[in-house]
Amino acid sequence: MTIRTGIGGWTYPDWRGGTFYPEGLRQADELAYAAEHLGAIEVNATFYRLQKPASFAKWRDETPDGFVFTLKGSRFVTNRRDLTGAGESIEKFVGQGIVELGDRLGPIFWQLAKTKRFEPDEIRAFLALLPAEYEGLQLRHAIEIGHQSFACEQFVDLARAAGVAIVWSEDDDRAEIADRTADFAYLRCQRMRSDCPTGYDEDGLDRIARLCRSWAEGHAPQGVPHCGTREDSRGLGGDVFAFMINGAKERAPTAAMALAEKLGK
Repeated sequence: MTIRTGIGGWTYPDWRGGTFYPEGLRQADELAYAAEHLGAIEVNATFYRLQKPASFAKWRDETPDGFVFTLKGSRFVTNRRDLTGAGESIEKFVGQGIVELGDRLGPIFWQLAKTKRFEPDEIRAFLALLPAEYEGLQLRHAIEIGHQSFACEQFVDLARAAGVAIVWSEDDDRAEIADRTADFAYLRCQRMRSDCPTGYDEDGLDRIARLCRSWAEGHAPQGVPHCGTREDSRGLGGDVFAFMINGAKERAPTAAMALAEKLGK
């Protein structure tokens, strides 16, 4: 298992000029620099539009072994009234050239609207549409929910049966579900503060580090909400992806590196 800490995207003006990127660093070199200092990047652009195979190949070639990209699933999949009709859009998404990433491909995460309510038959059908592989490349999926109606044992059981991870989202407008449902964990930490140089203070970083270690080792941490039984979450150790994203975005790289230091990475 590997714990990777990262950020969302790599092109942001406030990271330039010495804040994260050194003075004089060419924008064309920003991805390579970020990949040297972080373990993963969550790509948001894939939510809005399909990318070219050449773009994925370029990202692969500019990053070192062990680094991964996670991809945000298309809005044409998730922003629809009925998710059971998303099959064609899912096929377009996985067929856009993501295989060019090879071993740089991390999980694909599907972000549902915060107002989307839990309908068991619809969610069961949607999860069944997510492919386990494409052209020989193994695919992993995570789902980020919002509405409180998802905070139930039935949803956890459906995600676990499909092997899809439930995103741990630190967002006041999204339900928090700590149940492990796949052999990896996905965190989106969105409570950074501008007045804190590392985004989160020491206690906050320690708390997130404990969660990362616990999930990596297959434990079911106390003090976080489980909708199923904690025993069912035990033993599901594996990779952990922890992203410092949104909130005080200017602090994200420093926060991700501070978390990595806490984890001894």
